[in-house]
Amino acid sequence: METDIIIPIIDELHKKVNAALENKNVNAYTSIYDETLSYTGADGVKIDKREFVANAESYFKRIKRIETSHYRIKSSLENDVFTEKIARKSVIIKPRLLVFSKKQTIQTEEVFHWKNINNEWKVFAMEIVLEEKY
Repeated sequence: METDIIIPIIDELHKKVNAALENKNVNAYTSIYDETLSYTGADGVKIDKREFVANAESYFKRIKRIETSHYRIKSSLENDVFTEKIARKSVIIKPRLLVFSKKQTIQTEEVFHWKNINNEWKVFAMEIVLEEKY
């Protein structure tokens, strides 16, 4: 399968995930990740899908709103694995006291490793290779 065929499929999945992030929908957000997920955070700590889902649930409860966008830096297809590096910018609004909010911007570079599993593209490994917060 060529990348020209895969990229539009992956782009639709990213749109779905971005919408899930903005709606704080954990199930939709984590649906692209395979059960065998190996997630490596910016701190180098690796976790599995169960812990990834638990972290997402906890994070969504602590934030008021999130806005996110991304673009693909590069991609490749080798041995039926589609690998892409994307740059993401997220603006997080966190509650502060009763009426006030705190705004934080997070920019990341993320490497996704996708595989077609049972006719569905799933992420089986993801790494945050760069993270800046301001």
